[in-house]
Amino acid sequence: MPEYTITIIEDEEDIRHLLLYNLEKEGYRVSGYESGEEGLAAVRASPPDLVLLDLMLPGIDGMEVCRRLKQEAATSDLTVIIISAKGEESDIIAGLELGADDYLSKPFSTKILLARIRTVLRRSSQPLPGQEDVITIDELTLDPGKFRVTIAGTPVELTAGDFRLLHFLASHRGWVFTRYQIVDAIRGEGYVVTERAIDVQIAGLRKKLGDYGNYIQTVRGVGYRFKDV
Repeated sequence: MPEYTITIIEDEEDIRHLLLYNLEKEGYRVSGYESGEEGLAAVRASPPDLVLLDLMLPGIDGMEVCRRLKQEAATSDLTVIIISAKGEESDIIAGLELGADDYLSKPFSTKILLARIRTVLRRSSQPLPGQEDVITIDELTLDPGKFRVTIAGTPVELTAGDFRLLHFLASHRGWVFTRYQIVDAIRGEGYVVTERAIDVQIAGLRKKLGDYGNYIQTVRGVGYRFKDV
């Protein structure tokens, strides 16, 4: 296993130490911070492979930390897993909409967290399997090797999750997928997410794509498809 680096931003000392202990035992290089300000400064100074982020932090809260990381060019591609006692559907949707790669509610199983970490690190370090060709649709271009989208040569700022969603639909033009088929394809089987979260991500992706957002069509009672052109 590659020596991945993980930054923990968690104000509860017991949980932070538990995470540090278990992750170091698994072979990860780990650092921990108790406030949003400290964690944000550390990640900016030396971006890790993954950030474990609590939401209810003193000072800058976790949502704001996630928003800043995803908006800044140097950290926008970072893998982020939110771990929080806030487990309502609206909280999960808000976290995923900001670009988090996963969301785990407290209390959580350490074994499940470790499995989620392995999954997102494996996914983020590999190109989309078997689908490495550049896709061009009119002036829309998707380059999976670079995780890059352009419209008429102008880059479109997308999260890694947005790119995977767009690439999955665009590489199966005309096919209709349910929300759960989409989740399995872009996040892996067994990932727990609400239908509403997919709807929110689709809406956000359409907005970022401008006129090309109309290529993602809603099939009422079923799910979504990318317009066959």
